[in-house]
Amino acid sequence: MTPRTDVNIGDLPARERILHTAHDLFYTEGLRATGIDRVIAEAGVTKVTFYRHFPSKNDLILAYLNRRHDLWMTWFTEALARHGGASRGAHALPPVMKEWFSSQALGVFRGCAFINGVSEMGPAIPAVVEATRLHKQQMTDAIEALLPPSGQRRRTAEALAIAVDGAIVQAQYSDDPALAVRALQLIADQLNNMA
Repeated sequence: MTPRTDVNIGDLPARERILHTAHDLFYTEGLRATGIDRVIAEAGVTKVTFYRHFPSKNDLILAYLNRRHDLWMTWFTEALARHGGASRGAHALPPVMKEWFSSQALGVFRGCAFINGVSEMGPAIPAVVEATRLHKQQMTDAIEALLPPSGQRRRTAEALAIAVDGAIVQAQYSDDPALAVRALQLIADQLNNMA
């Protein structure tokens, strides 16, 4: 699922304008680097309106992560199905990640919003860590659903989820995200054979 880029932000209700603006700014520029005043200005709302909907920046950050989770998981599960789903098992993962890394899905790739969020906020906002745990748990569940039933199914899904996270980080800083996709393919081949 690709987020709508043709949205006229002025047509959205105030809360949605704020959240849409924050989503774009937080993902592309970072949680710490994006100030509330900038979100307010770009969303075209007053401070009173902003604080009526989001009493603090932390509340906005958590709403952003919830929205990002919904967008990403919808896209991820649809992409897994498009690339063969359970019939391909772990082999569906590399083309899905390639699609994301090449900015063909969800806009410009800037890594995982959750990994970035934990890196930026860490223990300063424990709810960000908890949101990340939930997101990664659901990502692992989606990966597990690709694998054939076995006594090692969950452990294999957890290992593949860690490999996906590693590929995301590699693709974020590498000049060539194809390296991350190739490495993920090798790992998927090995773990798929063990599942």
